Amino acid sequence: MTIFSNRRILLIDDTPSIHEDFRKILLPAQDGTAELELMEAALFGEEVKVNRQQPFELDSAYQGHDGLILVEKALARKLPYALAFVDMRMPQGWDGLQTIEQLWKVDPNLQVVVCTAYTDYSWEELLDRLNGHDRLLILKKPFDNIEVQQLANTLSHKWKMTEQAKLKMQDLEARVERRTEEFKLASEALQREIDERKQLESQLIQSEKLASLGQLAAGVAHEINNPIGFISSNLGSLQGYFNKLQEMLDAYERTESSLDSDEARQQLQAMRQRIELDFLKEDIPMLIKETKDGVSRVGKIVKDLKNFSRVDTSQEWQWSNIPQEIESTLNIVANELKYKADVIKDYATLPEIECLPSQINQVIMNLIVNAVQAMGPERGTIILRGGTEDEHIWLEVIDNGSGMSEETLQKIFDPFFTTKPIGKGTGLGLSLSYGIVQKHAGRISVSSELGVGTTFRVELPIRQQSHPAQA
Repeated sequence: MTIFSNRRILLIDDTPSIHEDFRKILLPAQDGTAELELMEAALFGEEVKVNRQQPFELDSAYQGHDGLILVEKALARKLPYALAFVDMRMPQGWDGLQTIEQLWKVDPNLQVVVCTAYTDYSWEELLDRLNGHDRLLILKKPFDNIEVQQLANTLSHKWKMTEQAKLKMQDLEARVERRTEEFKLASEALQREIDERKQLESQLIQSEKLASLGQLAAGVAHEINNPIGFISSNLGSLQGYFNKLQEMLDAYERTESSLDSDEARQQLQAMRQRIELDFLKEDIPMLIKETKDGVSRVGKIVKDLKNFSRVDTSQEWQWSNIPQEIESTLNIVANELKYKADVIKDYATLPEIECLPSQINQVIMNLIVNAVQAMGPERGTIILRGGTEDEHIWLEVIDNGSGMSEETLQKIFDPFFTTKPIGKGTGLGLSLSYGIVQKHAGRISVSSELGVGTTFRVELPIRQQSHPAQA
């Protein structure tokens, strides 16, 4: 912004003749001087002297209070005075010192020249009381015309330079503030990126661990299946052997009454009671049955874990039975469910669909675990629904948990967004589920109400039109 020259001067003096003198000095009368100078230059071949100084504007006040009013009006019109000549001794009102104090309260930028022949204050006292070392000069009466002109020119130019410096300082401060804000925003963005990269690195490490676990799952399942196999086989043999022993025991019992020796018969009866033979005959078959059921249960869990954890290294699209995948997933998350919610399965016979089974398992597990974690302190209910529509199947996971606000629903599929406490959730489960469903040319949606519950709906095509690019 350009600051134009300010040649506006205020004279505050109670002597009218002083005002006349200042007008003669600062506002010379327009006479024929200019024409004479032009004639002399033409006559004698001299260069015309051109006064390029902008003329002064001089306003007069005869008391300090009147001068204050003029300064206030000038500021209101945004035409401030550059400097003021102030007489020190004005008996009818404020003296010069009081006048200057009042002027600077209104306009601190006003340059001031003290005009005096005699003052009641020393110069040091004036400077200290007014704190005006850089804005205050003194002009002794009687004053010289050239001195008045020099003071007027110099101080008006100083006012201009001061205003320019102030504007530059304001501009610099604004630029510094703007740059500081930009740096702050850039720093915050950088910190967010660093945090996200750290979290992503953690997720990649965890993903690598899960991938390694997935690769080991088949081997571990094989190792577990071997002892399960011979335990189950041994239990079958043991049950057969016991059945034969029981036949023998039954035969002994039948011949026991025909023994001639009372002593032998009493010994057998005592032994039967001591070893609780009747109890053993009832309990051993039950123990064998429960053990076989347990082995079968372990075998089913291992099978489900193997299916769920399989790493689709070839990423081959396969035909998969979704109800079976749901059952496998429920079996895996049974520990999460048993203390928190009851599961109601309400889906019709669903056709097999073409998919990447392990990834669909991941989606089902994420939705069920989220439903479990949405439950409050009381036991809740999770409903699993499914059906077919045109060439698609649909699945719904419905819970009666805490529900979500509209603001949360807008961000639910954003990466790293989580409502769980720090360390309890990564914010990637639903984001990954969204990506998997999109990869299968499907659709995932959510509806929720605070305090009522949430419904996630997944729609998947039965047959893939064309297999998406492999990730």
